[in-house]
Amino acid sequence: MARVKRGTTSLKRRKNVLQMTKGYRFGRSTKERQAREAIVHAGAHAFRDRRDKKNNFRRLWTIKINAALAEYEISYSKFIKMLSDKNITLDRKILAELAENHPLVFTKIVEAVK
Repeated sequence: MARVKRGTTSLKRRKNVLQMTKGYRFGRSTKERQAREAIVHAGAHAFRDRRDKKNNFRRLWTIKINAALAEYEISYSKFIKMLSDKNITLDRKILAELAENHPLVFTKIVEAVK
């Protein structure tokens, strides 16, 4: 059987691993074993945080809507309840956008709900 030299394959694999950890601090960017560990942890955090991002944005939208409603002396929870009672189906993302960038339209929505 012919001899198989694996130098190029392992060097390519090592290069790819270190390329993925470029910008990491200390040995995590230069040492292969630490770099592999860093990649595994980074992947786990990325997976978790893609889901957390949705919760964070919903919290942000709630805060923006509540801040805009302070002017009209309505609490956020009462406003959302009134929206559902009137069958106005605007989601929180759109309401937050309107409250922040289009206050006149937001005012019309609040008046329609009251």
